[in-house]
Amino acid sequence: MPLRMSALALIMTFLALLLCTAAAVSAQGYSLVGNQFFLQKASAPMPGPATSAAPAPQAIASLLPDTLPGADQGRGAVSLNPGAASLFRGRSGGGLFAPILKAPPSVKRLLDLIASAEAGKAQYDAVQYGATRKPPKKPTSMTIAEINTWIDATPGQPHAIGRYQFIPATLRRLVKHQGVKPQARFTPELQDQLAHQLIEEAGYSAFLASEMPRKTFMLNLAKIWAGLPISTGKSYYEGYAGNSASLTWAHFKAEMQRIFPA
Repeated sequence: MPLRMSALALIMTFLALLLCTAAAVSAQGYSLVGNQFFLQKASAPMPGPATSAAPAPQAIASLLPDTLPGADQGRGAVSLNPGAASLFRGRSGGGLFAPILKAPPSVKRLLDLIASAEAGKAQYDAVQYGATRKPPKKPTSMTIAEINTWIDATPGQPHAIGRYQFIPATLRRLVKHQGVKPQARFTPELQDQLAHQLIEEAGYSAFLASEMPRKTFMLNLAKIWAGLPISTGKSYYEGYAGNSASLTWAHFKAEMQRIFPA
């Protein structure tokens, strides 16, 4: 009898631990931004062991493919936080993307910082300079369908595009998740909309709520935008075909402190 009771107690303890774990995972799925700038929606399954992906920073890499074998998943191809809220428009008015909610000022300043490391002077019309076969027209004049056609027609070269240098896997994931139609033009507004999701997945809301350390948030951003440095001053993807960060750690840290004062 004591042996049977001990076994029953072990089973009950195990079940209790499972319930606690499930509750903890569920609790990560809500947005901490009070004005509903981001909405709940899981964006991707949890990544398994990395077997490929992790393209180099598109603003500074030269002739690189869209993925690098054996590298860690990154650059937004797989969500860093799949349970994060991600969309930035409200659900009222009968449509998923209506009305448009204004982004917090800190998001705009953060996007400007990211763009300074990724896009150069071309900004929203930036195309990775290692792409020997450029798009037929400026990115902001292209539709999502036209961008995908260009990608499919030019294999073997990098295809990072726009102010935030979206690689194909990232672009397609975000477009699918946000319900963007193929006929939608790759406007500055759409590019910002897609980048907002990546910022939230990196931990924006958790950071604002003091549930994520500043350094962790910065590291997550560097895993998505490899022109940003990690604390060593190097790119998270340092060493892949000559990769290096576009900004110094001191500058990145100072700007983050300016954007998000303690």
